[in-house]
Amino acid sequence: MEQGKKTAPIGVFDSGVGGLTVVREIARQLPNENIVYFGDTARVPYGSKSKDTIIRFSEQIIRFLQGKNVKAIVIACNTASALALETVRDEFDVPILGVVIPGARAAVAATQNGEIGVVGTDATVKSGVYTRVIQELNPKLHVIEKACPLFVPLVEEGFKEHVVTKQIIEYYLESMKNTQIDAMILGCTHYPLLRSKIRAYLGEKIQIVNPAYETAMDLKQLLSEHDMANDGTTSLVSRYEFYVSDAAEKFVDFANTVMPFDISKANIVNIEEY
Repeated sequence: MEQGKKTAPIGVFDSGVGGLTVVREIARQLPNENIVYFGDTARVPYGSKSKDTIIRFSEQIIRFLQGKNVKAIVIACNTASALALETVRDEFDVPILGVVIPGARAAVAATQNGEIGVVGTDATVKSGVYTRVIQELNPKLHVIEKACPLFVPLVEEGFKEHVVTKQIIEYYLESMKNTQIDAMILGCTHYPLLRSKIRAYLGEKIQIVNPAYETAMDLKQLLSEHDMANDGTTSLVSRYEFYVSDAAEKFVDFANTVMPFDISKANIVNIEEY
């Protein structure tokens, strides 16, 4: 593949800041790649919105990312992966990955006793997408899904270390703790930011699956199969650009608590124009 295509960036989008957990993993696993990130901070959360709305939002964002000449797109949002991925894959001429299939596959590999838990937003859980994908991979597995809608605002409002977060985790996950599950998928990209708290509550017997890591590995494979990987010869420093639909300063403050490098600014985009 010609060099220009190899150095083209990866587009990554999410409803807000949660997708930064996916960017963090892509930056770790694929350090040569350039990334353009869009967080739909004006319209967050996605987890309580309808399928048609999520598809429309996703189409607008993909059109914006295509304007940045991205070579592949990662939907770093479980809700949009669950509700819009199939539709947008058919509509756009660019490889698009979601976070659901990589996460489901990892959980199938991780479980010893065939009991898998999934935590996610209302929309992701109502869609039943994780149960469907897991049972396509292995029909014998049993899946318990649980919506934890307050996890996203707790993370976005900076309540990660607050006692109320510990209480909400106990409130949502008590029923999960009393089952036989031995693997649990963090089915929302915000949730890895609560991973240590969730792990502390559930104990060591449950393997926690982070789809962000699995998605980065799938992206690595996709790029190498299509000869699109950036070998790093033309630029010694990878470039990361961040765009949001609102509240840029708040986004930057939060991003700097998540990312391993300093983010100086995020540009505001009127996404409704796309």
